[in-house]
Amino acid sequence: MVKVYKPGKVAIVLQGRQAGKKVVVIKQLDEGTKERPYPHALVAGIERYPRKVTRRMGQKKLARRSKVKPFIKVINYSHLFPTRYALELEGLKGTVTQEAFKEPSQREDAKKTIKKLLEDRYTGGKNKWFFTPLRF
Repeated sequence: MVKVYKPGKVAIVLQGRQAGKKVVVIKQLDEGTKERPYPHALVAGIERYPRKVTRRMGQKKLARRSKVKPFIKVINYSHLFPTRYALELEGLKGTVTQEAFKEPSQREDAKKTIKKLLEDRYTGGKNKWFFTPLRF
């Protein structure tokens, strides 16, 4: 079977609280683990997308509207929909691991680093499609 979910692949969540949100696959586990005996992926996504900015806005307002609220989650393959897009986020691979889900403080630290990486990518103007919500 062809491996669809590779690190960096963008997918859409189909079920659950973050349904309709875009995520990027950080790590794929095709065989599953002892705790989760089904194929799943470790993903980082955008819970709250940045708001629209215009040219006439000031720097302070522009910075406020460019904020991203991320989430990290382990999601079953059957609840993901792959897209043709990919993000080359080298910094994400080392920050989020399976151990980050055991301790709440580690989870918060991982979210903060993801937030910084995603906001840098957004302000740089790269991957515009990833930072727009599916529905307005």
